[in-house]
Amino acid sequence: DPFDGTGIGRAWPLLTGERAHYELAAGRRQTALVLRQALEQFASCGGLLPEQIWDGPDIPEKELIFGKPSGSAMPLVWAHAEYIKLLRSLRDGQVFDTPRQTSQRYIQEKTGSAFAIWRANAKCQTIPVGKILRVEDLEPSMIEWSPDSWQSTQQVETRPSGLGMYFADLATEQLAAETVIHFRIQAYPDQLAKEQEFIVRLTKY
Repeated sequence: DPFDGTGIGRAWPLLTGERAHYELAAGRRQTALVLRQALEQFASCGGLLPEQIWDGPDIPEKELIFGKPSGSAMPLVWAHAEYIKLLRSLRDGQVFDTPRQTSQRYIQEKTGSAFAIWRANAKCQTIPVGKILRVEDLEPSMIEWSPDSWQSTQQVETRPSGLGMYFADLATEQLAAETVIHFRIQAYPDQLAKEQEFIVRLTKY
């Protein structure tokens, strides 16, 4: 049995293929080629890629050789698919299954989101100027907020997102840098029960 009682598994050749794709995308083709060669060396004598390889000293009596299959699932079709994709990507000079529209929008055009997200498990404390502050909640609620330390207030009712969340967009996109947004989440059905106050500051960047 390859398991020696420690750890939760051995090295996965599949991840070598994923790293090679990362290096290719980063413009380091030579590194990707080295990783491709390593991936090929992890295969069995019959050319099958395993789920895991042995990363300890050789144990010949158990047929455990450093860098070779460790007795895990083989062939791992997932790993073979990654290898084939890597060969195609190296030929093309880019990761071949990168969605073209996504690359165009976010890498070439550098399109950003119009929203900055606040939620209970990810409370942003600052957002860049020009962003709409989107407050997300697990339950329907009313957001009461102020851009001037409660001298004036606005209320925005949350809407269902269709993904099990509710959200409200606060019109903060025209506010100046260093403006401090104060808001409270007023839960339904008890509209008089207001939770603690939260603060988000607008910054230049």
